[in-house]
Amino acid sequence: MRGQMVQKALKTVGTELIFIMTLFIPNANAQSPHYDLLLKGGHVIDPANRIDGSFDVAVSGGKITAIEKDIPASQAGKVVDVSGFYVTPGLVDIHTHVGHGGAPLSWFAPDARAHTEPLGIPADIALQSGVTTIVDAGSAGAETFLQEKEEVIDRAKVRVLAFLNIVSNGMNGGLEQTVDQMDVKRCAETIRKYADVIVGVKTAHYWTDDPWDAAHPPWAAVDRAEECAQTVGLPVMFDFWPRPERTYAELILEKMRPGDIHTHVFAQQFPIVLTDGKINPIMAEARARGVIFDVGHGAGSFWFRNAVPAVRQGFIPDSLSTDLHTGNYTVLSMTQVMSKFLAMGVPLDEIIRRSTVNPAREIRRPDLGTLSIGKEADIAVLEELSGKFSYIDCGFARMDGTLKLMARMTVRAGRILYDPSGLSMIEWEKARPQYFTTPALGTSPPARADDYPRE
Repeated sequence: MRGQMVQKALKTVGTELIFIMTLFIPNANAQSPHYDLLLKGGHVIDPANRIDGSFDVAVSGGKITAIEKDIPASQAGKVVDVSGFYVTPGLVDIHTHVGHGGAPLSWFAPDARAHTEPLGIPADIALQSGVTTIVDAGSAGAETFLQEKEEVIDRAKVRVLAFLNIVSNGMNGGLEQTVDQMDVKRCAETIRKYADVIVGVKTAHYWTDDPWDAAHPPWAAVDRAEECAQTVGLPVMFDFWPRPERTYAELILEKMRPGDIHTHVFAQQFPIVLTDGKINPIMAEARARGVIFDVGHGAGSFWFRNAVPAVRQGFIPDSLSTDLHTGNYTVLSMTQVMSKFLAMGVPLDEIIRRSTVNPAREIRRPDLGTLSIGKEADIAVLEELSGKFSYIDCGFARMDGTLKLMARMTVRAGRILYDPSGLSMIEWEKARPQYFTTPALGTSPPARADDYPRE
């Protein structure tokens, strides 16, 4: 009898021990979330895959995993309700400026070679507009590119690519007018060395005012940029000022190759619109031969007097871009540029196309600007607002409109890096207990409402 009582007691203790252990040991049969992140209920526009409708977007391991209707919320570790918003590929801005370029680090000192400040903005500002890839448009050349790479490209959260300036010193170093600085061989060697991040050649700002002389032939910068680009098999981006000895028509109809990009297309200096109000037929002719037209808005390269008549007559640039730099980043963003075209009557799906898949193809990076399954999860969540909005151009003229785009969230490689209104966040009173703890040390883990990666 005594032995039976002992066995029963041991059995009871064992059962209780197993029960207690199940409270602390994960259930081997329990399924872990199938997805890391699920964006539910949004209107997906992905021109690369011809998707335009209501779908859920799932992300795992930093990659796009599924685009389907009604994916169960239970299958995801983090669920974000994006109903009422547009979900698009991360935007691609192919004309920005980062880093120092050719500007000396001591550009402000009296004995500096050049006294123009660096063009570069903090690269990650772009994330505030749903942009996940930016392309520096020739701030650095062969001599200065490594500094840009180590200073910005290797450290930014946004993806940074670059056009290499044909001028070895790059921009704002006081050497942009020196033809000997346009070293084709050195340009090509640098591109080959950094082929993973350099997407083309850039020429800009060459000899816009002074009389021509033997040291400054009219087409020197254009011809040398083309020679380098042909050597490495990449496009040239042109920032160009026409003069009687080098006309715009010559540039786009003779000098530029198919796939080359003319940026600043709606700048004041180009004969886009003729005196009778009709669009210049050379635009259609150049486009037919494969020339690419990019906005490159900037602080001095966008006039409504060119843009509005052109758009009304069906000429929409192939890609939208900002030309963000220190002279304009406080008043301009990718969504502002997109909003101007929305206000001009361009359909939203065409604006998204020209901000995602088109620029990605122009820089020959078809892995970008898409929500294709298996691709890196770069995603923009945008809201279209209705109301009274006004936009300005570089001639200080205003255009009124009733629509505006705003970025509500930006996901880069599966991480939520911009979410100012807290779409992905829990209401503070419902946060987990760790959020309400007071850290003991400065090195203690911060009190956070969840563990989803945001840095």
